[in-house]
Amino acid sequence: MATTSDFRNGLCLELNNELYTIVEFQHVKPGKGGAFVRTKLKNLKTGKVLSHTFNAGVKVNVARVERRPYQFLYKDDLGYHFMHSHTFEQISLEEHLINAPQLLKEGQEVEIVYHVDSETPLSCELPPFVDLEVTYTEPGAKGDTATNALKAATVETGAVVNVPLFIDTGEKIRVDTRNNTYSERVK
Repeated sequence: MATTSDFRNGLCLELNNELYTIVEFQHVKPGKGGAFVRTKLKNLKTGKVLSHTFNAGVKVNVARVERRPYQFLYKDDLGYHFMHSHTFEQISLEEHLINAPQLLKEGQEVEIVYHVDSETPLSCELPPFVDLEVTYTEPGAKGDTATNALKAATVETGAVVNVPLFIDTGEKIRVDTRNNTYSERVK
């Protein structure tokens, strides 16, 4: 059991027989009335985000979760296959459990979040940034750099990312996995 003062981003809660993780929270103390905590909760099974308000001091059930290191092996008709980095145990996950499946490449290190009580995988999280090679992009036109113009580039995983005009085919770029955007060029 935890109270609203224990809230932090990433905390897993059991609410209405469902598992939720806190995406965002804000403690509010209005001039009149009692304090409360406004939260955005993400359902770990469906991925839906909902707003929920808790009165200050309310006790909530905290779900015990564990992050385990895995390595991505391959994808086939059965799903995405991963291997535990220490025990070499292999599992397969469905696509909806992975936060950015289009950016997964073979050998990629990920963290899979498990519900400790039931030993079921809840989600698979890539690192915040991944380095990928650009396999195809149109050449940038000279003199077109007055504004922050972007062009589409296909990376080695097949995903399409908008990049600045100076990026060419064969270069390595760093991609933000949280919103699938270009971050920087990798030397």
